[in-house]
Amino acid sequence: MTAADRLTSVDRTADARRLRWLALASAVFTYLLIVVGGIVRVTGSGLGCPDWPLCYGQLIPPLRADALIEYTHRLTASATSPLILATTAIAWLRYRKVRWILWPATVSAGLLLVQILLGAVTVVLETPPMIVALHLGTALIILALQIAVTLVAFRRAESGRADGRLSLRAPLARQAAAAVLTVFLLLVSGALVAGSGATAACAGWPLCDGRVWPGNLLGQVQMLHRLVAALGGASVFALAWAAWRPGRGEPSTRILAGLTAAFLSAQIAVGAVTVLGGYRPEVIGLHIATAAAVWGLLVATMVLAAQQPGGQPEEQTAGSEPNHAPTAGVRPRLIDFVVLTKPWIVALLLVTTLAGMMVGGGGWPGGAIVAWTMAGGALAAGGAGALNQYIDRDLDRGMRRTARRPIPGGRVSPAAAVTFGLVACAAAFYILALAVNLLAALLALAGMLYYVILYSLVLKRTTPQNIVVGGGAGAIPPLVGWAAATGHLDWTSFLLFAVVFFWTPAHFWALALIRKREYARAGVPMLPVVQGEMRTRVHILLYAVQVVSITVILGVFLRGWLFLVLALALGAGLLVHAWRLWRGGTDRLAWRMYRFSSTYLALLFAGLMVQSLL
Repeated sequence: MTAADRLTSVDRTADARRLRWLALASAVFTYLLIVVGGIVRVTGSGLGCPDWPLCYGQLIPPLRADALIEYTHRLTASATSPLILATTAIAWLRYRKVRWILWPATVSAGLLLVQILLGAVTVVLETPPMIVALHLGTALIILALQIAVTLVAFRRAESGRADGRLSLRAPLARQAAAAVLTVFLLLVSGALVAGSGATAACAGWPLCDGRVWPGNLLGQVQMLHRLVAALGGASVFALAWAAWRPGRGEPSTRILAGLTAAFLSAQIAVGAVTVLGGYRPEVIGLHIATAAAVWGLLVATMVLAAQQPGGQPEEQTAGSEPNHAPTAGVRPRLIDFVVLTKPWIVALLLVTTLAGMMVGGGGWPGGAIVAWTMAGGALAAGGAGALNQYIDRDLDRGMRRTARRPIPGGRVSPAAAVTFGLVACAAAFYILALAVNLLAALLALAGMLYYVILYSLVLKRTTPQNIVVGGGAGAIPPLVGWAAATGHLDWTSFLLFAVVFFWTPAHFWALALIRKREYARAGVPMLPVVQGEMRTRVHILLYAVQVVSITVILGVFLRGWLFLVLALALGAGLLVHAWRLWRGGTDRLAWRMYRFSSTYLALLFAGLMVQSLL
């Protein structure tokens, strides 16, 4: 390759990097547009603004729910359209020879014009069912095309390949295409159900009023949708099974196929709750968002399978983990997946979750709500922990404390670990949303994103304050518990958050002092590595003072004198350990501080539970 060719390849890669983020933004906004459009349908807000493009002849809509929902849909469309058109313009300027970027982007722009016209017709003709279904179908195709452009651009940016060809010759790609077709029919039939008023036509599930095929037209529309859902479900689960067979798909294809099957399982559960739970608006909205997510994940699976017709094994470099976990019995493999969740951390977080529930609810909130909240909390913390171990697998191999974890030890493949983590996180959200309440689910989702993205991907390797800012992720479980018991948050719940937030640096920096050399070798800028041991010990003492002060304020605020006495006693112990560490500075004192701080938090929140019972 000549110098000019190498320069051209670099330019192509840089252009692809810019295009992939623009195309990704287009895909994300198109997804949001579909979700908001679905909420417009199920809430009957399609005529919340009876004229178009204004709302009652003005830019600012009336402060009514239906008008605001419909106007939000229009604003989302207004943000989506420029992104799609910009993607198309760049495709014509830079990628006229790359057909799997050029043509999907061009067709998206053309369909966008059709979509705008359909939106206007929907308003003018007062939401006829067939036009509504056609409107949704067009949006789904646009989303699929934007996902194709995004994935081809990402692959081009990573590999520098100039063609970006897609092929359905491979069996897995053809199977994915068949699943895409069935799920497309499923989503369009769902739009017909909503548009025709058949949403509540069947009282039972999976049968309709105890019958396989009801006698009325609306019931038949509803049952047809359910039959298509069964066909779509079978095709998606078969695809996931095929993708995870050895040699059938590359890691990213396996992950997406597994995640698609998980979201489809959630969609089935949401559909059942929608019918049996009385068609609550938030559940119907979740039903729509999940359906669109299944569609996007499935299209992405198909595109990746078409990019790698034969399937590729997981890449392996010198010193990396094996491509596949060695053959082992069921019990050792299950233990490895449990270890991925960081079970001791999960247990501590569940203690704080239960305390938040009991303090917020003023006592024991009930067995069912506790069981569902603890199950969702365990899956949220465990799934986030598994994703953290996947992200940190390169660091874990170089540290004695973590070198024998399942991924660096070669007992669990990276693809299996990340799929397990994502599925656990998704299950946590849906369990909390369906069995507890939406606020608890959203808080848990915020905690998972905080820990996986903000802490693990961004903060941990860039700043010595990683533990301080990242500690907010571990402080969210008490809020989840409080929201589960009450359905809202107040100032007391934020005091519980503050206790865990200010406890985290004092706890973890004690361990960082012991593992300072390992963190230095791994290139992780922990505080002892960057600012030295003495400064770290001072910070530990300062944070210990702050957390003890907050617990005293919490005790006074709750008027819980038993808890206040316990907080003072435990706080004295924490301060003594921090003081001794500041004065002595040995690894033995750091280890004592680390161990006592774990016990401190568990006993402190146990005291809150006892106080709430009294």
